[in-house]
Amino acid sequence: MTQRPVLVVLFDDVQSLDVTGPVEVFTGAGRATGRPDAYPVRTASLDGGPVRTGSGLRLLPDTTLAGAVADGPPHTLVVPGGEGTRSPEPALIDWLRVQGSRAERLVSVCTGALLLAEAGLLDGHRATTHWAACDHLARCYPEVSVEPDPIFVRDGRIATSAGVTAGIDLALALVEEDLGRDAALTVARHLVVFLRRPGNQAQFSAQLAAQTARREPLRDVQAWIAEHPDGDLSVEALAARARLSPRHFARAFQAETGTTPGRYVDRVRLEHARRLLEETSHGVAEVSRASGYGTPEAMRRAFVKALGTAPADYRRRFHAVLT
Repeated sequence: MTQRPVLVVLFDDVQSLDVTGPVEVFTGAGRATGRPDAYPVRTASLDGGPVRTGSGLRLLPDTTLAGAVADGPPHTLVVPGGEGTRSPEPALIDWLRVQGSRAERLVSVCTGALLLAEAGLLDGHRATTHWAACDHLARCYPEVSVEPDPIFVRDGRIATSAGVTAGIDLALALVEEDLGRDAALTVARHLVVFLRRPGNQAQFSAQLAAQTARREPLRDVQAWIAEHPDGDLSVEALAARARLSPRHFARAFQAETGTTPGRYVDRVRLEHARRLLEETSHGVAEVSRASGYGTPEAMRRAFVKALGTAPADYRRRFHAVLT
């Protein structure tokens, strides 16, 4: 029976959910498969002493970082995020620089990616982190190819995830890869979460990615777009709904939401189509009409441009099990 030891790094001001989310997934996978030692989980801090999380919760590690690798590197090394990543102890970075390269699988949650980048472990790799830290990661570590949109990114043995709960999505993906979909589905049901948000799902929905307009007519238009992706969403039609001239509407919409009406419509339609492909058995032609593309070919072009894959391939990869 294959064991995959998991080591979670702890430090002061760590984000508690970055720690407990993946730990619950890995330990839950052992219970789900009747193999409680499938993922032996340990936690460790530099000196083995307790750490205080950013929310004030105290965590007691199992051992020191040095002691945790005395018998060899873990299979999966998990580096959580939190405020403590802003000014990490040099000894922690030195330890990560050595041990991060030895682990079979290197995982970061949220701003834990900043620690990996500081240790040089993300150079030449694709990575993501919490949306609020993506610019900082790209600016301070130019050798890292930062992808700000996905909730997690896999690049070989390195896996990085976005903010907080995205660590659960990534851990579920790793369990599915190791033990199969049934095991991951059982864990997801127990935790009452989706199995699983695909890694290239955006950190924000289209509505959250754009700012909410201040003026009520523009907010109403945003809501109407989301509710009617198959409607007439031309600038002229939307301007008429807001009772503004097309030119005035386009200027005001971009000023208040940070994006043009056309780009906003594109995001909403893509998000709607992805959700239908993931969660329903509707045919591609039906999905294309319901999402406002009109034809499967128009939807295919939009998917290839935005996601690098065709709708049928996207469904094969991410279609949920219907129960």
